[in-house]
Amino acid sequence: MKSLIRVRMSLNDAHYGGNLVDGAKILELFGDVATELLIKNDGDEGLFRAYDSIEFLAPVYAGDYIEAEGKIIEIGNTSRKMIFEARKDITLKPEINDSAADFLKEPIVVCKASGTCVVPREKQRKK
Repeated sequence: MKSLIRVRMSLNDAHYGGNLVDGAKILELFGDVATELLIKNDGDEGLFRAYDSIEFLAPVYAGDYIEAEGKIIEIGNTSRKMIFEARKDITLKPEINDSAADFLKEPIVVCKASGTCVVPREKQRKK
């Protein structure tokens, strides 16, 4: 089971000089993906328990389009092990002009992560 969301990073998401987006924004997207996966799988939003691994691999800037994808790879009694990947597929080209942008033929992986979510047994509606 997979889930995918695609969003454009805005100036409100930029946290550092040069309009660099904080890595926490990518983790927020992974949280949204995890919630959708839990709803599909269990009929409940569940809770994100912990990340096992997070790798920030490339910078993200305001104006970039990010696809965040996740999938459940293991199901326990209440736990759901997931993996996530975020890719940049559109990026601005400010060196050309203030509205130039490129659709990337090969998306750039900006972050990978794995983690565990929990859905209490009494809240699991899909068996």
